[in-house]
Amino acid sequence: MAETPARGRRSRSGWAGVRRGAFVVLLGAAMGLGHDLPAFGLAVTLSAFLLALRFVPQPGARATGVQGWLLGVGYFGWTLRWIVEPFLVDIARHGWMAPFALVLMAGGLALFWGLAFWGAHRLARAQGAVALWLPVTLTLAELARGHLFTGFPWGLLSYTVIGGPVDVWLAWVGPYGATALLVATVCTTHHLLTRRPRWLWVPLVLGAVATVGLQSISAPVPAPSDQIVRLVQPNAPQHLKWDRDWMPVFFDRALAATGAGDAQTAPDAVIWPETSIPSLLNYAAPLTDRMAQAARGAPVVAGVQRREGEAYYNSAIVIDGPDMISDVVDKRHLVPFGEYIPFAAVLRPLGLGTLVDQVAGFSAGTGTGLMQVGGLGLVRVLICYEGIFPEEIDRGGPRPDVLLVLTNDAWFGANAGPRQHLAQARARAIEQGIPVIRAANTGISAVIDARGRILDSLPLNTQGFLDAPVPTRLPVTLYARLGDWPLAVLLATLIAGGALRRRAIVVDRTPPQE
Repeated sequence: MAETPARGRRSRSGWAGVRRGAFVVLLGAAMGLGHDLPAFGLAVTLSAFLLALRFVPQPGARATGVQGWLLGVGYFGWTLRWIVEPFLVDIARHGWMAPFALVLMAGGLALFWGLAFWGAHRLARAQGAVALWLPVTLTLAELARGHLFTGFPWGLLSYTVIGGPVDVWLAWVGPYGATALLVATVCTTHHLLTRRPRWLWVPLVLGAVATVGLQSISAPVPAPSDQIVRLVQPNAPQHLKWDRDWMPVFFDRALAATGAGDAQTAPDAVIWPETSIPSLLNYAAPLTDRMAQAARGAPVVAGVQRREGEAYYNSAIVIDGPDMISDVVDKRHLVPFGEYIPFAAVLRPLGLGTLVDQVAGFSAGTGTGLMQVGGLGLVRVLICYEGIFPEEIDRGGPRPDVLLVLTNDAWFGANAGPRQHLAQARARAIEQGIPVIRAANTGISAVIDARGRILDSLPLNTQGFLDAPVPTRLPVTLYARLGDWPLAVLLATLIAGGALRRRAIVVDRTPPQE
């Protein structure tokens, strides 16, 4: 039976929609490539995003939202591809979950982007003007992604500017403000190319002039101090890290690195990574005494797990000599579904108690995360996951001299995950004007100055240690003073104004009732 013309048109239209959707997903993945190409990341992300604006906006708000979701699926699917790595540590038990984890994570986070494109279309009231509202709605969506449901601000678009000519944005308006500026640059350029309104050249020129001006008035980075910090990288693969036969091997590696050299080359402080002491702190006295002896009087900061009553903590300690633990800081921002189960009190009555009990039951710490470390001064400790949250730096107390990141990136594999995690540590340095010292189990351990520049580092999957001068901090940045509240208020005000304006226009166009 011959195909009817109407059915043929629907079939061709359906395949065209599938091809369009697949192409949008690929464009999203191309945007994610910006995190993998430090020298060209910003150009790649901008180009792919600019092209995406040609295909994503549709005649209807719902269709635009779907295309925006597909763009997010591609972006997060590529950017977060490392999320499968933890499931491959014990592949026989957990490997089957890896693809589901990636699909659910990418699809879930992409919902924020879908809502942003839907909202931009609703506020714009026309397909061609979606780009003018997208800097507002997409930035607000990214703020929500970073804070709702415990928050997950990994892979922000603004991280592609790190190491480039505009990373000064992070010091002035933070990662979300920089995201807004980045999206505004792309969307303004798109509108200029498609609609050619002359007035839009004004914000582009003013933005470029302002960026150059901000760079020129930025304070120069002071010379490093004469204090030397040693970063220890034992390189313990995750599948062997807690093996009873291998734990002494990795501990002895770190111990040998701590005591390497002679009195003339001894460091002023030694930093071990997250959970690098293979024992609960409650029983670790013999190990910490050996660490103190190897350090020859220098304080050692190391990651360790500890128990207090029925609660377990992921912690960092300062060892100032045999039998001298001078300070303890507990991890406060835990990894959901990794270190604890969110909303456990709600899940247990629903019959999901087994799931809750299977996850390591860590408790969240309290306090400012500050500790005094000889050779470094006042430091704020960020343990692994805490380093991806800009607001974690502001816990109260005096401004630290150094941000100290202890992490175990062996969970993330040997490619995208550790490199993206390092980029976020660089962002924290720029945002605060405070140097970052980062000790990672399998790498990348690094000393980062207050401009976010890597002064020295140990590569991935390398055993060894690194001695480097301790960088000095800069004056407090504008973002460190104000945080994200001004941006959030501005975005909410713009959206409220746009919604009221749209409603007024709709009411004005409603024909009078007879």
